Amino acid sequence: MPAKFSEPEIQAALTKLDGWTLANGKLHREYKFADFIHAFGFMASSALVAEAMGHHPEWSNVYNRVTVDLTTHDAGGITAKDQELAAKMDTLFVR
Repeated sequence: MPAKFSEPEIQAALTKLDGWTLANGKLHREYKFADFIHAFGFMASSALVAEAMGHHPEWSNVYNRVTVDLTTHDAGGITAKDQELAAKMDTLFVR
């Protein structure tokens, strides 16, 4: 299991993740798409990546928006796994 990030490590991770913030102790981002089908496609693609990593997001979808929160429950906070999944999700995001 990866180690929980310290506050400075969280801040360093955020500088490398475009559009991500810290909310309620989790990495947080809202993605906005042209329509529902693009949002759903992003979720499907992200689900395959998350499953391959064995690391699953807390997320929701409303029409053209996907809201994502990342934390590693076993570690009790944000870890390198969260940073890695966030970066991979960003590569899947097509505006």
